[in-house]
Amino acid sequence: MSLALDATAQDLLFREAQTANTFTDEPVTDEQVQAIYDLVKYAPTAFNQSPLRLTLVRSAEARARLVRHAMGANGPKTVAAPLTLVLSVDLDFHEKLPQLFPHAPGIKDTFFAEAAAREVAGTQNATLQAGYLILGIRAAGLAAGPMTGFDFTGVDKEFFGDGKQKSFLVINVGKPGADAFSPRSPRLTFEDAATTV
Repeated sequence: MSLALDATAQDLLFREAQTANTFTDEPVTDEQVQAIYDLVKYAPTAFNQSPLRLTLVRSAEARARLVRHAMGANGPKTVAAPLTLVLSVDLDFHEKLPQLFPHAPGIKDTFFAEAAAREVAGTQNATLQAGYLILGIRAAGLAAGPMTGFDFTGVDKEFFGDGKQKSFLVINVGKPGADAFSPRSPRLTFEDAATTV
């Protein structure tokens, strides 16, 4: 056995987990979402910058506002999901660095004084956190349906009018419903993906 994680957990997080397209109507509670976040917040980001922000879309009014910006089948999937998360980058994440990276308080101004540098670093690290979040959702016994088929400029105007957050992913969350999963697509082998130098 090359992995410390037991086979059941490996299956739950990776081998048997898939992107869900349908969900039951069983609610996803705030306590579940907080437990997921409280687990995955410990995963690494550069300088511990933690730029990911979550917007929990629960009300019918907010869901309708979000669905206006969905492409194709993403709209109906989002309407039917028990919970939808809009993932965004906090473009002012550097303001929290003195708290999050206290042993180097000057890093806020050394590396992240310019907005363009913050957006690049924030986007890279929030995307990394999105992967952790999907694994956390699976660890909670739930399924995730991540989607990029949205007009994110429209989503930003709808939900983040102050311009301080930039959305990049929408995730439907819940217990998988009927016909939730498509047949699994092939993956690259280790030999195809890895090179030793």
